[in-house]
Amino acid sequence: MNFEFSEEQNLLRDQARGFLLDNCSTRVVRDVLEGDASYDAALWKKVAEMGWTATVIPEEYGGLGLSYLELVVIAEELGRAMAPIPFSSSVYLASEAVLAWGSEEQKLAWLPRLAAGEVIGTLAVSEGQGQASATSLNATVSGGALSGTKLPVIDGDIADLVIVAVKSDGGDGASLYLVDLTQDCIERTPVRTLDPSRSQARLDFNGANAELLGIEGRGWSQVQNLYDRAAVLFAWEQVGGSDAALEMAKDYAMGRFAFGRAIASYQAIKHKLAAMYVKNTLARSNCYYGAWALETNAPDLPLAAATARVAGIQAYYFASKENIQTHGGMGYTWEFDCHFHYRRAKLLSLNIGSEGTWQDKLVTALEHNNAA
Repeated sequence: MNFEFSEEQNLLRDQARGFLLDNCSTRVVRDVLEGDASYDAALWKKVAEMGWTATVIPEEYGGLGLSYLELVVIAEELGRAMAPIPFSSSVYLASEAVLAWGSEEQKLAWLPRLAAGEVIGTLAVSEGQGQASATSLNATVSGGALSGTKLPVIDGDIADLVIVAVKSDGGDGASLYLVDLTQDCIERTPVRTLDPSRSQARLDFNGANAELLGIEGRGWSQVQNLYDRAAVLFAWEQVGGSDAALEMAKDYAMGRFAFGRAIASYQAIKHKLAAMYVKNTLARSNCYYGAWALETNAPDLPLAAATARVAGIQAYYFASKENIQTHGGMGYTWEFDCHFHYRRAKLLSLNIGSEGTWQDKLVTALEHNNAA
């Protein structure tokens, strides 16, 4: 089975990489980390103008109608650049949820604006510490009014639209609701995290107007399906970041001299770089499998998604950590950019579930496939 990208998709990668080199340097990331803004609004506008936020949305809803293979290419390059924009929350989560389960009226109301980047969307499932489940949800909807708290919500401080998982009677114990975040009754509280360039927030809904998204009582299965699809895209972001961290370490090792020799010539450094490369290559291989399963909506998408997600988390964390080690004492300083990747790797490892959660999913998917 061939998991390689086409010539057109590789050209898209080259275009995306060039665009981000020009518009998303590490200086842009540092400005967000050191400033008061939660994201780079100018970069977000340019990304939307490039059509990336509209990649897989059908043309009848204002999108480009391209495949998920184009989207994973873009995700990889955004991860490589550590782009400080709400792309994953708006594109992988909110747009996908509306596209999959929205009524025709909801699609026409929201997808064109999501595609144009005029609206930022997100997903709200967790309600505090611990792994969320259908039985742990406390948020409820009564008479179209949503009450409850969600914490943390990716980009919740800047989003205009949120898909909320609430407790429901019958079915799998949960339902999804679509909520316009511009309502005055909704309180937003920014939450400080390890990576301020990808913001999080607490949302208190206080009787906000909410519309059912999909089928009542089927929300938890919808969330799991959405997570499987998003996991592949997050994994490609992580592969892009892990490759960038490896390149940062390699470039530093080639240019840093000790005892008259580049430190890249020493065995200890060679082994670090080689180990990073092996983990990155393994993760990329698993991501190819995930991209194929996502594009074809294969029955083994849960297995492919979990495999890609676990490998992506492990590769990015390892590469970001070894990049710091390769830089030595200076790698720990604020002035060097190594911590950018470490921050992003740690944050991405928790979005849509931790590594442990996805390892459990992987075991469950393997057992299911073996039983079949």
